[in-house]
Amino acid sequence: MITLLIILVALAFIMVAIVKFDIHPFLALFVGAIFYGLLSGMSTDLILKSISDGFGGVLGSIGLLILLGVMIGTFLEKTGGALVIAQKILSWIGEKRVISAMMFSGYILSIPVFGDSTFIMMNPISKSLSLKGKVPYAATTIALALGATASHSLVPPTPGPIATAGIYEADLGMVIFWGFIVSLITLIPSYLFVKKVVSKFPLEPKFAVSNPENELKNTPTAFKSFLPIIIPLVLIVMASIAKYPTQPFGDNLFTDIILFLGSPVIALLLGTFLSFTLPAKYDKKLLSSSGWIGEAILIAAPVILITGAGGVFGKMLQNSGIGDLVSSSLSGASWGIFLPFLIAFSLKTAQGSSTVAMITTASIIAPLLGTLGLDSETMRVFAVLATGAGAMAVSHANDSFFWAVTQLSGLSIKQGNQSHSLGTFIMSITAISMIYLISLFVT
Repeated sequence: MITLLIILVALAFIMVAIVKFDIHPFLALFVGAIFYGLLSGMSTDLILKSISDGFGGVLGSIGLLILLGVMIGTFLEKTGGALVIAQKILSWIGEKRVISAMMFSGYILSIPVFGDSTFIMMNPISKSLSLKGKVPYAATTIALALGATASHSLVPPTPGPIATAGIYEADLGMVIFWGFIVSLITLIPSYLFVKKVVSKFPLEPKFAVSNPENELKNTPTAFKSFLPIIIPLVLIVMASIAKYPTQPFGDNLFTDIILFLGSPVIALLLGTFLSFTLPAKYDKKLLSSSGWIGEAILIAAPVILITGAGGVFGKMLQNSGIGDLVSSSLSGASWGIFLPFLIAFSLKTAQGSSTVAMITTASIIAPLLGTLGLDSETMRVFAVLATGAGAMAVSHANDSFFWAVTQLSGLSIKQGNQSHSLGTFIMSITAISMIYLISLFVT
């Protein structure tokens, strides 16, 4: 009980540091991990070993994946490829179905691009379509935001799910496969919520530009824009299938090639190379430290460092013997799957960042996977998704995404809480319910 109390004190220390004193999550997590180690009575040698093993071990398997994913997203965003993808989705779904079109646009774009960036890019189109389709602007706004939320928390190569899958040592291909299924299901109640509730919110779009579609000049084709996203996802999933004990592709050279190309780091590297073909005019400075690659590294660095600090915290917990202290009542998967959800939900609501919530939760839960009945190959996948489901909600005033949604659209804080915040809660509860039900039949 004393050790569990120390964990709560360490978590409180981290939350207060981030929320109250605005300390960077990396420093808060790193110092919090050392603080926990000292309070729990660990030897100084073991604390130092936990720092080295935790930071190096996690970054060795996850850091490159986060960086490559951010590079793909940066090139899609800078070249206008992300907007091209959105326009293609709109043409498939039809502008008459504006709400669903905006929701799917946000969903697809937030797989490689951060949710905030997706919303900022798509907001002008949301305004135009709400006007042309005579659909309430509040509805298109929240549809876009919720669509982005669904994939941001559940579908790699978004940094949060990638980091969580790495910490849990889950099969990334299966995380992608089940992540798609669960996240798409969450769009159903979200769509109904937007259609029936948010559509009644009075909100008029205010245009800063006359025609946002002018931004689509000199952009790559839809085919080229989709390739950096689709090819890595397909390769990773194919590699996961190739690993099945039944050997569906046989034991041959083709299988070896699929396993190599479908390894996450190689698949995302190929996706990164494909994203280099997106600029209309190639400029070698794009790949320099001062170009787009340099920008991507600057964007990815904080996430990578936070992930590493989370790894230190997790290793510190593991080496302190916390696994032996977890109650046996949580040893069944039916209970266990809800623990990462509840922790991530609490952390997201408390400090605002989905990525920080996922990484911190994964660091806490990783040493407990066996005790919670989540250490099988399949349950590790669902543990990743349960963590992502918790990290969806609740998005409110301490979340930068909340302010992007409300300030760019003109929604009041009260309207934002009644629409965006409540919408993320609905998505989160739907996601964990589906994850639990699926886990009963798949495992």
